[in-house]
Amino acid sequence: MSGVFQRLRYWGPLVLWMGVIYWASADSGSGRRGSRLLGPLLRWLMPDASGTTIDEVIFMVRKGAHVTEYAVLAWLAWRFFLGARRSTDQPQPMRAAFMAWGVSVLYAASDEWHQTFVPTRVGTPWDVAIDAAGAALGLILAAVWWRRRNRK
Repeated sequence: MSGVFQRLRYWGPLVLWMGVIYWASADSGSGRRGSRLLGPLLRWLMPDASGTTIDEVIFMVRKGAHVTEYAVLAWLAWRFFLGARRSTDQPQPMRAAFMAWGVSVLYAASDEWHQTFVPTRVGTPWDVAIDAAGAALGLILAAVWWRRRNRK
């Protein structure tokens, strides 16, 4: 495999996913916009639910999205750090995991900072903590996958 393709194979998905997160943290991912889509769907699925219940479900879905997007980011970063080694070196999954978690948390902090400049968004340290937990979850799942793959 050529060197350029090899680099793109690992860099490409990671950078693309970072772009998706950046796009979602702009106005297009604001709570107001999400509520306009999710609210009617939830009212249809749960016609007897109160407005407070609908708001709580929307809140949980939004926080679940944070966990999911950073679990994927951490997994892609882990994959990158595992692949970004010389072919003669042994893979170091724990080292790659620590580096991936660090990159994910730094990106989460920069993303929340970015949101402070978007009029319809608010950046919070709590969201960075949720993102960090999502990254940890993604890396735990990656470790389970790695162990199962290497047992065979």
